[in-house]
Amino acid sequence: MARLCEGRVCIVTGAGRGIGREHALLLASHGAKVVVNDLGGSMDGTGTSGGPAQEVVDEIVAGGGAAVANTDDISNWDGAGRLISQTVDTFGQLDVLVNNAGILRDRMLVNMTEAEWDAVIKVHLKGTAGPSHHAAVHWRERSKAGDDPRGRIINTSSPSGLYGNPGQTNYGAAKAGIAAFTVITALELERYGVTVNAIAPAALTRMTENLGMGQAPDEIKEQMAPRWIAPIVCWLASEESDGVTGRVFDVSGRALSVSEGWTRGPTTEPLADPEALGPRVLDIVAQARANADMSGRPRKEN
Repeated sequence: MARLCEGRVCIVTGAGRGIGREHALLLASHGAKVVVNDLGGSMDGTGTSGGPAQEVVDEIVAGGGAAVANTDDISNWDGAGRLISQTVDTFGQLDVLVNNAGILRDRMLVNMTEAEWDAVIKVHLKGTAGPSHHAAVHWRERSKAGDDPRGRIINTSSPSGLYGNPGQTNYGAAKAGIAAFTVITALELERYGVTVNAIAPAALTRMTENLGMGQAPDEIKEQMAPRWIAPIVCWLASEESDGVTGRVFDVSGRALSVSEGWTRGPTTEPLADPEALGPRVLDIVAQARANADMSGRPRKEN
């Protein structure tokens, strides 16, 4: 029986550990040729090591799959370009880009440094834009040559970016930017036969174990295992997902949901007088749904 991603060439960034590793292994088990990208750095992005990426490659190859390691810095435009070039040089083309790499430097805004802000925005947001740009150029060239790329970009947002989480202004802003980037890029690349979607995963990894998840009961830990995130990514990477684009999926071991995003809510006519406008603003705010909490449900009033 044919596997879901048989013969498709997939890049997974940040694939040496955690969620990215699960993506790479599941894609390979469904027949994909996988480029495992990982700097091998610490959780805050410092340091490098080729070990984590190569370990995942070795595991895939030992299972009969095809994979190569890449340790380029995807937050560097040229590094992102080298990643795409290596993929095409090794496997002949690129079909799927999974932008998963990320770091954390959590801090309340009043204590955050410029370096902490810049590092997180660079890795998450620029580290999504760079590989996507070079992949899009590859698919545009194939499309112009008469090919039907059926390419896929799968980005990684977060409940922190969709709903908001104190202490993560840098991370949340980057992840919200990735959600918007996904919607816009989907509109731009549709003409080339490329779909663009995102996931907003909640899982227990080394990035989240110090946020309270590491002390959760075993039942909760199982529900938050990173292996629950990979199936939606594997399906989106396949040709079966044609027509699904510009969507963000909220996913964990508890539920899979489509996040519906910003829509226009209660409305009033504009007024030139701010004093007269005030009561109308209070009225439409009272009619509107509350912002969501980290579970995606309306936040309860204190």
